[in-house]
Amino acid sequence: MKQLTVIIFLAFFLVRLLYLVHSQNVDSCNNNINFNGIVNFNTTSMTCQVVWQKQDFILRYAQAGQGVWSFLLSAKDPSSWVGIGFSTNGQMKGSSAMVGWIDSNGDGKNLQYALKDLDSNSVIPGQGELTVVNKSDAVFKRSNRIYMAFQLSTPQPRTALIYAVGPSTLPSAKNGFKLTEHRDRISTTINYQTGHTKSLNKPYTGLRKAHGALNMIGWGILMPIGAMVARYFRQWDPIWFYSHTAIQVLSFLFGLVGFILGLVLEGLVKAHVKNHRNLGITIFILGCLQVMALLIRPEKGTKMRQYWNLYHHNAGKILVVLAISNVFYGIQLGMEGASWYGTYAVIVTLLVVSVVVLEIKLWRRR
Repeated sequence: MKQLTVIIFLAFFLVRLLYLVHSQNVDSCNNNINFNGIVNFNTTSMTCQVVWQKQDFILRYAQAGQGVWSFLLSAKDPSSWVGIGFSTNGQMKGSSAMVGWIDSNGDGKNLQYALKDLDSNSVIPGQGELTVVNKSDAVFKRSNRIYMAFQLSTPQPRTALIYAVGPSTLPSAKNGFKLTEHRDRISTTINYQTGHTKSLNKPYTGLRKAHGALNMIGWGILMPIGAMVARYFRQWDPIWFYSHTAIQVLSFLFGLVGFILGLVLEGLVKAHVKNHRNLGITIFILGCLQVMALLIRPEKGTKMRQYWNLYHHNAGKILVVLAISNVFYGIQLGMEGASWYGTYAVIVTLLVVSVVVLEIKLWRRR
């Protein structure tokens, strides 16, 4: 009986200990926090809201006085930078952001950035439209969480807020505090009176995804598979030829629709994607030439057939390389996050591995 009592006591003690450890490593709006002394404003009576559940972002805010608003952003430590942007329409372009991180020495750093456009070169450190109250900003770490505090001098903060988390590359004086591209982000709106927050969808989300998916499937997946069929399965004549033709025509049709949607989308969102568009036009032209080449294929054994083969094979290789590159570039511009990157990276890796295996077998046959 005594042994059972001891076991029960030890089990209860262990569970209690684990609970205490866990509670110290998490933050929630049920927790009473007091960072007075670390932060130069009162943090004990702020409105609290989980604003990004996926990344465990918690925002606390309060109106500290006439025209002064206090903010405290909390996130599980990503070993990278975290940021909150204040936008007029929920879009990055034209917004200003506060970004914080813990450097390699364990010191907290933060800086304001002006998001003048979507590319990283247009994210300007030390600039922005936010008026930060002097000596109100602080970044620090507690347990496994990072906290960024600051006050804004404004009658009413913007209600469209953008949250982002970066990769492991941190801003530093060596790189001019340049901000590396985020690995994930979300756009939201907040009602400062009620504390209610909700996510914002990107404009024309369905059109964006259709454009990306069709181009990825057409130019970025089917086109390389069709090229592989032509190179590695010629021993199955004439099946290889009909398979190659069918796959390439199907990939062209997918790519054609995706290309048209891209032009429509560019006009609707007024996007500045000159390089992506020019690559897309080049790919489309090469695709058209490849389809036309099938219709004017010279007879086997003729001298023109040799030149045709040289053109068709090399243009196909260039088309595949440009297509894969532009798909990755499009994912970056569309800010679709790690899921699109990861999925397509896995597909490309499988294609590359297949090419290596089939190439080895081809050399052995020869």
